[in-house]
Amino acid sequence: MKILIVDDEKPARDRLRDILLSLEAGHTLVEAQNGLEALKVAEREHPDVVLLDIRMPVMDGLESAEHMAALTPVPAVIFTTAYDEHALKAFDANAVDYLLKPVRAERLASSLERAKIIQRAQIAAIQNQDPDHSRRTHLSAVTQGKIQLIPIDEICYFKADQKYVTVCWSGNETLIDDSLVSLEEQFRDTFMRIHRNALVSITHIEALEKTTDGSYQIKLKGVEEKLPVSRRHTREVKLSLKNPP
Repeated sequence: MKILIVDDEKPARDRLRDILLSLEAGHTLVEAQNGLEALKVAEREHPDVVLLDIRMPVMDGLESAEHMAALTPVPAVIFTTAYDEHALKAFDANAVDYLLKPVRAERLASSLERAKIIQRAQIAAIQNQDPDHSRRTHLSAVTQGKIQLIPIDEICYFKADQKYVTVCWSGNETLIDDSLVSLEEQFRDTFMRIHRNALVSITHIEALEKTTDGSYQIKLKGVEEKLPVSRRHTREVKLSLKNPP
């Protein structure tokens, strides 16, 4: 079995490595120091199981697991955590396996036997139970079988067209699986609804322009296309631009 160990603390990674080798010498072990690095290693190494710490810098374990759900095949994810027993009830309720630090050998062996594949809905449910979980720093899309990470702060706008949402970022356009409603809910402090089919990054807005027919459009920095503002959202857009976050 190929196992990816992810933890920002080397002693924690070393402990898991020692336990795994004591359980079965045949395991192939690879490591990563944070969630972002874990995605790159997982894409390259195709691990069967990921032992994933939750609290890490750069990208936390919950966000990393969400992006891993786009891999083919999807690795089984087992969270490692320092949560107390009360907080861990949230994990049990959502059928997500976990290891409480410090990890015990018998518990790890049992967990490997019943490792479950993490689904996006399960991860979202855990995030709702974790008040300290930070929002995503990246979106992900699968392009030619590989995960493409899109930094949130580089995104200019989201635009919906029937079942699909296109994200425009740093001169690129990519289709993503997220719905416009879920994106608006998660990023409402940095993205503004200007139309039923469009969200724009507030920090990328260059100007609100009035057109010859009396309607309005948004000009974004570095984006040639100007996006129309619906009459329904015009007042809210004007107020937001007068009082930016």
